[in-house]
Amino acid sequence: MDRRESLKSLLIGGVGVAGLTVGVTSCKIEPSEQLVESTGYGRTPAEKKHDEAIAKSEPFFSATELGTIAVLCDLILPPTPTAGSATEAEVPEFIEFMVKDLPANQLPLQGGLMWLEGEATRRYNNAFASLGNSEQRAILDHIAYPDIEQESPEFEPGRKFFSRLRNLVLTGYYTTKMGIDDLGYVGNRPNLWDGPPAEVLKKHGLTYDEHMKDKYIDHDQREVVAEWDDKGNLLT
Repeated sequence: MDRRESLKSLLIGGVGVAGLTVGVTSCKIEPSEQLVESTGYGRTPAEKKHDEAIAKSEPFFSATELGTIAVLCDLILPPTPTAGSATEAEVPEFIEFMVKDLPANQLPLQGGLMWLEGEATRRYNNAFASLGNSEQRAILDHIAYPDIEQESPEFEPGRKFFSRLRNLVLTGYYTTKMGIDDLGYVGNRPNLWDGPPAEVLKKHGLTYDEHMKDKYIDHDQREVVAEWDDKGNLLT
């Protein structure tokens, strides 16, 4: 199983995007506030104004720092034959937005980037983004698996940084249409169910009402909302 499939399994297995988000606080919507959009991502006017202000504000990361973040994003979630990379899903831009929206992320991420550049210089005398893929992965292999590297305390700052960044990358990617499609998530849809098996009904001394059977077990009609007359008789 490759890294992307491992991350998808983690999400599908129950952790979910909400469990991966770093420092994201919930918003309370007052009853008097109306949503801006009626479908999709609904925001109140105040939330939309807030988001627009952040998007238009001065960049937090330098161009060099954002370039390194983009390299890290695609190392964490590279493209596959069926899904685009993290940068194609504009995850670096999402991270830039998040550090301005939640300033508590600023020092850990910027400090982590400094640590990463120091490690790249110490090992290879070059910037991290300028290293070859194998050299980049050699550094990440020391900070991407905290349970394996506990005996190396000198890598602890790198591990904390990479864990925070990876959580943001996953949150950013798997809340885009590209990421949701990659998961294969289709939302709530009517399923196909033929009712309890005949042997189970027989065990309990029950049988289907043949008059009603074609109405409540009809796969072609499963999306039709049932209607009843004033006497409680099923019409459709």
